[in-house]
Parts: sequence; structure tokens; C-alpha cells
Amino acid sequence: MITALCFIQVAPEHVNSAGEAIAKMHGVTAAYSVTGKIDLVALIEVHSHEEIAKVVTDGISKVQGVQSTETHVAFRTFNNADLEAGFALGAEEG
Repeated sequence: MITALCFIQVAPEHVNSAGEAIAKMHGVTAAYSVTGKIDLVALIEVHSHEEIAKVVTDGISKVQGVQSTETHVAFRTFNNADLEAGFALGAEEG
């Protein structure tokens, strides 16, 4: 599975409708409205880089109000479950 984060700038009057539309897209697991220089972040999880391109260029960028996107592909995931499993390696019960 390949994970990507798509940072999205949206016209102010379309933030809610764009977020809802993007969240429903195949390959998008969640869409968040955020503070800062961008308006939305879409979490994309797909099986190939080509699918990321399709989600972003054929989907997200065509949603009404979307002004620009910037996509970042994750190469390693860190989460609490991974960290706990790593610390448990070699631990002996007793």
C-alpha cells in the first residue's frame, strides 16, 4: 500500500463542499480541513503510484473550488503500534 498526503488550496466558499467531495473519492481514506497556508489535506492510500496520479489529477484537482494541490508520497510510516512492537522485540516475559 502506498500512502500520500495531498495538500489542497480551495476557494473559501468551496472548502466544505470540496472536502466532502474529496472524502468520498476512491483512494481517499480521509479529508481534513486544516489551519495554515492550505485548506484541506487528503490522505490517499492506493496500490500504485499511477493510482495516486489518477486520484489527484483526475479527481481532486477537478473538484469545484480547488485552486492547487501539492502531493507528498510517504516512504515510511511511524505509528504507535509500530513503535510498541519495536520496543517489544526481545522482551522476555517472566
